[in-house]
Amino acid sequence: MQREKFSSRLGFVLISAGCAIGLGNVWRFPYITGQYGGAAFVLIYLFFLLILGLPIMVMEFAVGRGSQKSAARSFHELEPKGTKWHWYSYGAMLGNYMLMMFYTTVGGWMLIYFLKMVKGEFSGQTPEAVEGIFGQMLANPLEMGIWMVIVVLLGFGICSLGLRNGVEKITKVMMSCLLLIMLGLVIRSVTLPGAGEGLRFYLLPDFHKMAESGIMPVVNAAMGQAFFTLSLGIGAMAIFGSYIGRGRRLTGESISITVLDTVVALMSGLIIFPACSAFGRDPGQGPGLVFITLPNIFNQMPLGRFFGSLFFVFMSFAALSTIIAVFENILSFAMDLWGWSRKKAALINVIAIILLSIPCVLGFNLWAGFQPLGAGSTIQDLEDFIVSNNLLPLGSLVYLLFCTSRYGWGWDNFIKEADAGNGMKFPKAVRFYVTYILPLIVLFIFFQGYNNKFHILDAIFKK
Repeated sequence: MQREKFSSRLGFVLISAGCAIGLGNVWRFPYITGQYGGAAFVLIYLFFLLILGLPIMVMEFAVGRGSQKSAARSFHELEPKGTKWHWYSYGAMLGNYMLMMFYTTVGGWMLIYFLKMVKGEFSGQTPEAVEGIFGQMLANPLEMGIWMVIVVLLGFGICSLGLRNGVEKITKVMMSCLLLIMLGLVIRSVTLPGAGEGLRFYLLPDFHKMAESGIMPVVNAAMGQAFFTLSLGIGAMAIFGSYIGRGRRLTGESISITVLDTVVALMSGLIIFPACSAFGRDPGQGPGLVFITLPNIFNQMPLGRFFGSLFFVFMSFAALSTIIAVFENILSFAMDLWGWSRKKAALINVIAIILLSIPCVLGFNLWAGFQPLGAGSTIQDLEDFIVSNNLLPLGSLVYLLFCTSRYGWGWDNFIKEADAGNGMKFPKAVRFYVTYILPLIVLFIFFQGYNNKFHILDAIFKK
């Protein structure tokens, strides 16, 4: 059966970027940027994005295009006979399913908040009342469950229409709207009275503040954000490699996607920091920033209800672009493994993902007593930890070793695939670096993730 292809290069770039652009760009990137010295941190982050994220992205695309399969079958197609690289296909498939076990719930939150903003539920509310609205949502499993199901049906409904007519066409529109909405929000935010202080904080390098935080924490944070922002290691990008022709080299395409992902992250900071400084708010980390701090800011802003509604449309598109991209991957597993039709794969996976997403929904209310990673943690935290701190780094290591080792697909095969077509070649001068040094950096990020979560080194040195 002939594999469906993207109708345009723009479709490939926007959909791949849509997979990479997620909620971490919006609520995690601005927070850690502010915490570690503003523009000084951004410079270090961009350096690590170049030396960490880009090479692995090129490799993942190359494996997808070289095999013409999803992660479920790509290693089977390319590995030398008798080797066991294909065992990782189970890890890649697990990663995609586990990511959707909590991301669908968060996507539902965005749609709930868009409606709340449109209806004016936050208008005239005190900061305490706004915080209470977020708490009430988390305490209501029925409301969250209904919107999680809507997100799943929406995502698979789009994917069931086909690669060109569904995924590509709708993602192009969503990503174009996302960028336009962001631009409008940036203009509104930077022109607020009192926005200047936030802009200076965000855009002027403060190496003194970076030194206060300590060089290693800053480097760790920059490496971690650069590594995780592109959703590498679970084959989520490889599938789109299998959908593009060999007319373009993969390094240039990967740069385009990385630039787009970075632009969204940087623009998020231009929305959040000026607005927070204009209204004297702390750009707090995590969900609190999006669901508590920003609704309070929109409350105080002229035309705040309109701009707040726009913001949650943007957030919904950021979530849905990732969900649609990963759902496309999940459908391709069933199509590659068992030859199912797209519609059959969508129907069965709708049921599977809804059932798998229920624990995350209940983890905030009925099952809140189950705190798997210590006091205050939720089922969502556990699912996120398994994906972000385990499957992404270890999967990236597999792709790295597979493309550079003579026991895997090998450097020559990788370079031949990556450099097929027109555009920028993959720099052969970095062969030693990506073969021997980059795997050690990825392992460092993996162990550092465990240390940050469980403070292993602290416990050892205390003894």
